[in-house]
Amino acid sequence: MICDQESNAPHWGLEALGPNSSGRQRYRSPVSGIVLVEIPPGAFLMGSEEGDADEKPVHKVELTKPFLMGETPVTQEQYRAVTNATPSYFRGEALPVERVGWYGALRFGVKLTELERKSGLLSERCEFRLPTEAEWEYCCRAGAKTEYNFGEDEALLGIHAWFSSNSGNKTHLVGTRNPNAWGLYDMHGNVWEWCQDAYDEAFYAKCLDAVDPVNNADCALRVTRGGSWCHNSRHCRSACRRWCSPDDPYNRVGFRVVLSPVIP
Repeated sequence: MICDQESNAPHWGLEALGPNSSGRQRYRSPVSGIVLVEIPPGAFLMGSEEGDADEKPVHKVELTKPFLMGETPVTQEQYRAVTNATPSYFRGEALPVERVGWYGALRFGVKLTELERKSGLLSERCEFRLPTEAEWEYCCRAGAKTEYNFGEDEALLGIHAWFSSNSGNKTHLVGTRNPNAWGLYDMHGNVWEWCQDAYDEAFYAKCLDAVDPVNNADCALRVTRGGSWCHNSRHCRSACRRWCSPDDPYNRVGFRVVLSPVIP
């Protein structure tokens, strides 16, 4: 089986698990055990006029290729299966891995791609990588135009996310809060998630009506998304953008992977 970038219905070369409760197809990486959800192409409005300056202006983004998105952040068990390392501050097999810098997260995707290709299932035309910032928000929103993927009422955040009000100052088992409309867990809270993009406060103004945008600039900061166990509800909003030094590991930052056709 191959991931065929010329096809509108790719064969991803992973173990098929059948659809989730939202009707999205799910697949498992044999090497890592990571479960991913199939995401179709589409367009959405990115950003928030109610948010911070770097979330404006709200602008249309089109994603033209299907991809798979990790159902949860990468866990410590999954990370160790690929790297033989256990870097996290909070320890637990099903807790999200943290204390992995942006470069370390990139290396994880490269190594997982290499191992899956050696298994004979994954094509040279596919790769595991970090999501772009646009892919991340598209998946977080899951069709919602509200501040959170479940609506506007931040009082409901506790059933969808682990954040400062309910976390007890620690990470929690992935997949134990309510999923979004596409069956993705922990898009709000638990750990911030590295994105592929360099951080630029004014990037949105430069890419209005963007198609498959990604900021590959040489920059000292990289984007993180989603909020974490030690951040408040405002930081957990779908459009909230933050940044970290790519060299540094943090116990509040993890990541999830996507599988996609190789970007030329």
